[in-house]
Amino acid sequence: MSATLSKGINSFKEMIDAPVASFFSSCVHCGLCAEACLFYTETGDPKYTPIHKLEPLRRVWQQEYTLLGKLGKLLGLSKPVTDAELEEWKPLVYDSCTMCSRCAMVCPVGNDMTYMIRKMREGMAASGHAPKDLIGASTRSVEIGSPMGIRLPAVKAQMKHVQDDTGIDIPLDRVGSEYMVLMSSMEIINFPEYLAAIARIMKQAGKTWTLCSEAFEATNSGIQIGASDIAKVLVQRVVDGAEKLKVKTVISPECGHAFTALRWEGPNLIGRAYTFEVQHILEVLDEFRSAGLLKTTGFEEARLTFHDPCQIVRRGGLLAQPRNLLNMVAKNFVDTADRGKMNWCCGGGGGVSAIEEAEPLRLQAFKVKKAQLEETGAKTLVTACANCRIVLEEGLEHYHMNIPVMGLTELIAEHLTEGE
Repeated sequence: MSATLSKGINSFKEMIDAPVASFFSSCVHCGLCAEACLFYTETGDPKYTPIHKLEPLRRVWQQEYTLLGKLGKLLGLSKPVTDAELEEWKPLVYDSCTMCSRCAMVCPVGNDMTYMIRKMREGMAASGHAPKDLIGASTRSVEIGSPMGIRLPAVKAQMKHVQDDTGIDIPLDRVGSEYMVLMSSMEIINFPEYLAAIARIMKQAGKTWTLCSEAFEATNSGIQIGASDIAKVLVQRVVDGAEKLKVKTVISPECGHAFTALRWEGPNLIGRAYTFEVQHILEVLDEFRSAGLLKTTGFEEARLTFHDPCQIVRRGGLLAQPRNLLNMVAKNFVDTADRGKMNWCCGGGGGVSAIEEAEPLRLQAFKVKKAQLEETGAKTLVTACANCRIVLEEGLEHYHMNIPVMGLTELIAEHLTEGE
């Protein structure tokens, strides 16, 4: 057994906690999870059944922690998990799972396969079987501060552009602000209108806010690749920045896994509670709306629909907020058939969009989203995750669908009452 494999198997064993053991023990092999997975429904290939993706981890659990499994291993009736098998399983664990948790919604015994995938990715990363693209992103995150290699000068350049365009000061490292705003790499590079929207909204609401020179990046590639040590470093960076600036609230941007990492997993990763609150930008905007601080004018006339980002809505619970906001600015908003907690994933979450080899499968799986959008007859698509936005744009272009995609924060900002 190779050293890397030994490390991986040991990691698998360490990851098999009470929930994982309970999930494997209670699985009734009903196959309902398959029909909830876009990679299975759009390919028809049984290997994409969510529970099947976990087979190496299940075998380690069986061989190491069950009586029959130990006996089978002793008698040579059960084959050990090999290095070659883990390499074979890499596309199933990384390319064909966005950790969207739609499968968990339909499991009759309540098994959380996203939780188990996360555990399995820990073993895969430890044994050297993570995709090279995610390894590179994680390395850049730790060494540079951003998975896409963005440094502070690039952020300052965007700040200057926004200041020139809007006439609004973009604060940096302002101690004692109410809010510390994070951005994902995709917003910094692809969607500078997000920062402009934040500036305009905060000015209208009369709130103090700041960017942090030491923690401007929200993306947590450690969560995606399956490396808790990296995830901890990236969360700690944000915590240190927020506490240094003595802010009351850190705003997670339009990015799904950033929200999951910081809001739900961060305190466990660093081993203590935060001294500040974490809110997604949709929560902040909806609070402003409720308090009468968000004043808009005019309505979008075109028929539009909303893509619910999995980590924000299904796993994060923000179902009402985006619809409250959309109803402020859209007269012809229509929901998709499978909406909210049962919405279909864009196909690029969980690091999938960053894996070059996964693109053909991702585009094939996008067919379910294509059909979902066509059914609405919408002329504009709105979402609240920069990664979803890029994946949606790529999918729509691939299938020759002329539907523009907008960020919800940007849409709200476009309708702000002038002079307020």
